[in-house]
Amino acid sequence: MARDYYELLGVGRDAGEADVKRAYRKLAMEFHPDRNDGDKQAEARFKEVTEAYEVLRDPQKRAQYDRFGAAGMRGGGFGDVHPDLAEALSIFMRDFGNMGGFDAIFGGGQRSRRSRRRGQDVRVTMEVTLAEVVTGAKRTVKLRTLQPCDACNGTGAREGTGTDVCRTCGGVGEVRQATQSFLGQFVSVTTCPTCNGEGSTIRDLCGECRGDGRTRRERTVDIEIPAGVSSSNYLTLRGQGQAGPRGGPPGDLIVVLEVEADPRFERHGDDLVFDLPVSFSQAALGHEFEVPTPVSALPLRVPAGTQSGAVFTLRGKGLPALNGGTGDLHVRVHVWTPPRLSREMEDLFQKLQEVEGEPPSTGKDGKGFWDRMKEALGG
Repeated sequence: MARDYYELLGVGRDAGEADVKRAYRKLAMEFHPDRNDGDKQAEARFKEVTEAYEVLRDPQKRAQYDRFGAAGMRGGGFGDVHPDLAEALSIFMRDFGNMGGFDAIFGGGQRSRRSRRRGQDVRVTMEVTLAEVVTGAKRTVKLRTLQPCDACNGTGAREGTGTDVCRTCGGVGEVRQATQSFLGQFVSVTTCPTCNGEGSTIRDLCGECRGDGRTRRERTVDIEIPAGVSSSNYLTLRGQGQAGPRGGPPGDLIVVLEVEADPRFERHGDDLVFDLPVSFSQAALGHEFEVPTPVSALPLRVPAGTQSGAVFTLRGKGLPALNGGTGDLHVRVHVWTPPRLSREMEDLFQKLQEVEGEPPSTGKDGKGFWDRMKEALGG
C-alpha cells in the first residue's frame, strides 16, 4: 500500500506551501542520486518524496488527494503522478536548480547541464461544454512553439561542424574560485559565463537558428479530455511544450480546463440541479414532464399534490466523477403563478379560494423547503 504523502514529507495535513517545499528540498537533497552513488533504495526514496511533493504543492491535486487518497490520483486527468527517475530529477531542478548551492554540492555534471537546457512549459486554456464533461472529448490544439532546428538537428552547429571544449571551464560547465578568510578557505562554484554551463562552445553557428538549436514553427497536438472534469482542472502532456535549446529536453504542455456554464443547471460537484416550473393545476393534479440532462432528456412524473420546492432525485443522471461513479440530477419544482388572469381564470380561482382552506407553513413532514433541499443535495 502506498505511504501517505504527508507522512513521506514529514508534514502535517495543514502544512502550507512553504512548509511542503522546505520539507521536500531537505529530503530530496538527502536522497538525490548524485549524493548516493547509485544506491537503489535512495533512488526509490527520491522518487517517492518527489511524487508526494508534486501532488501536495499543487492545490488541485492536493484537494483531490485529500478527498479520495491515492486512488483519486490514478487517471482523473492529472497525468501520471508516479514519476520515473528522469522526471523526478526534472521536477527537482525545475524548482530548486537555480536556488543556489545545488551545482556546488553535486558538482554540476551532464545531468544538471541537461536540466538547465529544459524547454519552457506551454500553458493553454480550453473550454468544454457540460455535455463533454459527461462523455469526455477529443480536441486538437494548434501551437506555434520552438522546435528542434531541422538544419542542425537541434545542435546549434552548422552542418559538418561540431563543438569545442570550453576553454574557460575545461568542459565541466562551471568555474570554481577559492577565497581565504580568517575562518579558512572557501570554494564557490558558479556556472561558466563563457558556455553558460554547457561545457562546450559551438565552432560555427547554424545559419538557421544562430546556435540556439531551435526554430519557431506551427504544430498540432491531440488532447483527450476525460469525463468528469471541473473548471481549473488541468492536464499535463509530458514533453509537448517548448523544445530545449541545443538538444535539451522539452517542457510540458499544461492544458487548463474551463467548463462552460449551462444556464439550465446548477452544478454541485458531480450533482446537477434543474429548476422545473409547473402550473398550479399540474402540481395539484399531477403531470408528466420531460426534464433535460446535459446529453438527452428524461421523463419525470410529478405526482398529484406536489408542493413548490419539492425535489425529485434521478439517481445516476448527474455528472461522472473523476474517481469513478456518477452524481445525481435533482429536479426542483417551482409552482408557476400566472402574472395575468383572464376573466374565466379569475372566476375559477375565486371559486377555488372559497373551498381550498389555509395552506400549512411547512411540508407534511414538518420540514421547510431549505431543509428538504439540503437533504436532497446531501448536505
